[in-house]
Amino acid sequence: MNGDGSLEQLRREGRIVVVGASLAGLRAAETLREKGFAGSLTMVGDEPYEPYDRPPLSKQVLLGKAAAERTALPRRRALDATWQLGSAATGLDLAARRVRLADGEEVPYDRLLIATGVRARPWPNPAEAELDGVFVLRTRDDGAALARRLAEGPRRVLVIGAGFTGSEIASACRERGLAVTVAERGAAPLVGALGGVVGAVAAELQREHGVDLRCGVMVTALEGDASGRVRAAHLSDGSVIEADVVVVSLGATRNTEWLAGSGLGAGPRGIACDAGCRAFDFRGIVTDDVFVAGDVARSPHALFGYQFLSLEHWGNAVAQAETAAHNMLSASADRVPHLWMPAFWSTQFGVNIKSVGVPTLGTDIVVSQGSLAERRFVGVYGYQGRVIGAVSFDHARWLSFYEKLIETTAPFPLPFPTVDRRADGQRPVDADFPDPSVPTHGPTVTLSGYSPADRRLTFQPAH
Repeated sequence: MNGDGSLEQLRREGRIVVVGASLAGLRAAETLREKGFAGSLTMVGDEPYEPYDRPPLSKQVLLGKAAAERTALPRRRALDATWQLGSAATGLDLAARRVRLADGEEVPYDRLLIATGVRARPWPNPAEAELDGVFVLRTRDDGAALARRLAEGPRRVLVIGAGFTGSEIASACRERGLAVTVAERGAAPLVGALGGVVGAVAAELQREHGVDLRCGVMVTALEGDASGRVRAAHLSDGSVIEADVVVVSLGATRNTEWLAGSGLGAGPRGIACDAGCRAFDFRGIVTDDVFVAGDVARSPHALFGYQFLSLEHWGNAVAQAETAAHNMLSASADRVPHLWMPAFWSTQFGVNIKSVGVPTLGTDIVVSQGSLAERRFVGVYGYQGRVIGAVSFDHARWLSFYEKLIETTAPFPLPFPTVDRRADGQRPVDADFPDPSVPTHGPTVTLSGYSPADRRLTFQPAH
């Protein structure tokens, strides 16, 4: 469907299929209707539920302050869509423009949006993963089941992995007064996402709140009792931790397996797409009728040297979905690029953590405001002489200022003294990110592509 006449026809009577009844899928569908799409809209989801919000699952739901079934996403408008829930997509025929579902049905499309997101990486030993008391946390059902078990007052909870989700789970356990041990193979919590300098602060925070934090260790085995309930974990340093609840928080796997053999450029790192959210095929040629949005997308970002970024961020899913929906209904001259500034937030142990840009690209960090010792600060990350990211602990009101610096490729280190600069923030130090070949749990931005060239460009978001 090209040319103005066929675009008009697409808008009037075309068939659009959205695979992934998630945050990105819902916001894209709403945007399509908002922009005048009057054709048929089909929403395919592997879970039996209409789109719900995931952040509350590791926060309010685990604290017993909200029920998992009350996390439905608010609707911006009526959708008039056909919902095919509880039946996962299992294949894609690009030539025939059909999506195959698990129940054998085939759904035809004129435009397809893939928003299949990620799933929790399971415990690698299937027999141990099946033990009663071993959980992952990604879906609404996961959240409900874990919250029920925490409410029963287990003697000890073991969290494997201290990325953002693992740390939030540990925080909820402590807030509920439960004994909790966290095992992380990296040198500190959050080290994969924010580096060792900030990770050291996160480690202090956890220990001060009574977490038994073990870093630089791996869990080698989970042990069950005769009735099949988990009772202990064995660590690589020879120690044994007795726990009756184990939460596996080892990061995420992108849901792309269903696309094997489809000819799309999809793999374990996601689905490659151009800046306008159009998917690439495996030859690197852009498709014109398949679009991608949300956690499963890998798209080049002008601000980061056209690096392909995979972003597991709430705001990115919304912004990318809106861009994809606009471009699905637009002629090539009217398409817009997805230029969202990466931004992420987390609340744990009473501290509000927010980041902008891509801290994981940074090699150095300067504490530009506040102080690490007080755990109220802004850390600014530099890469090849420019500001590339920033993180705040309980100091978020300044982040928009640092966002501007990232957008305008401001020089690093910062050339000006700021209002409340302290002694510990005078000069850049190594941000101390782990060697990328050593897996840690929890970057929220994955880089795959080439390194950003040190070029001066001003980034101007579409809005």
